[in-house]
Amino acid sequence: MPAADFQLLIVGGGPAGLTAGLYAARARLNVVLLEKGVPGGQVMNTDWVDNYPGFPEGISGFDLAEKMAAQAQRFDLTTRHCEVKSMDLSGPVKKIFLEGGETLTGLAVILATGARPNQLGVPGEKELTGKGVSYCATCDGPFYRGLEIAVVGGGDTAIQEAVHLTKFASKVTVIHRRDELRAAKIIQEQAFASEKIEFIWNSTVTEITGNNEVEGLGLRNTLTGERTALAVKGVFVLIGIRPNNEMLPLDQLDNDGGFIRTDKEMRTSLPGVWAAGDICSKNLRQIANAVGEGAVASIAAENYLGALK
Repeated sequence: MPAADFQLLIVGGGPAGLTAGLYAARARLNVVLLEKGVPGGQVMNTDWVDNYPGFPEGISGFDLAEKMAAQAQRFDLTTRHCEVKSMDLSGPVKKIFLEGGETLTGLAVILATGARPNQLGVPGEKELTGKGVSYCATCDGPFYRGLEIAVVGGGDTAIQEAVHLTKFASKVTVIHRRDELRAAKIIQEQAFASEKIEFIWNSTVTEITGNNEVEGLGLRNTLTGERTALAVKGVFVLIGIRPNNEMLPLDQLDNDGGFIRTDKEMRTSLPGVWAAGDICSKNLRQIANAVGEGAVASIAAENYLGALK
């Protein structure tokens, strides 16, 4: 077996990375989890999680992340708070280059760097995130039963989610910067057929208003410049997501627009390298499937390391 600092390196401390770390530490692997911030990933920015099994009353994102981290620590998972700048995953010994010049080596790597939603970048968005501003209709839709809400976007995801949100909201207003949608025609037809969905065309959001919760949106017509206000209790910003891949060697990994392709065992195109969670190329990004992928990747890595012996 080649010499390395660790058997397994896990990059990213969200639900996928923490689960992978829990399984690896419990299996008594020589493992380290690398996370530049507080473990938990995007869950830390989620006000309330209502659809993760085991918590019938729901749980705050902060508390859920804290419990995941504490469970991993119970098995003595080593966590390094550091920033990964780059890596070389091509050889049998994987190299992770940290800020400050330090290099860590490992025989196997699990990439769990996650993704982040594209934001509007308007006043009120940051302050009201989790208080009426959401980036996931599947996660937060049930909180808006009987309320009027808005969806920003015109692609497949935005329009599919707008249709989904009609199960809960009394009215869904889709705000799109163009005069026609980019979504597939069959998805458009479903939205146009819904009595609960209305459209505001050629418009962008200029601000999100409210004190402790969303109360409305400021809009600007892209053709006339006219400014108007829209009263809503929630806004779903669905204008795409970006993979956290700045530190990944994409020239070495099979990827789909920067999201890493894997097989059902979470193996990437490189031997000894797995990916789990939102960094993976897939359709559904939820805490539950990130956790499952982290477990699968960790067990697959353990079996790989066992075969090296």
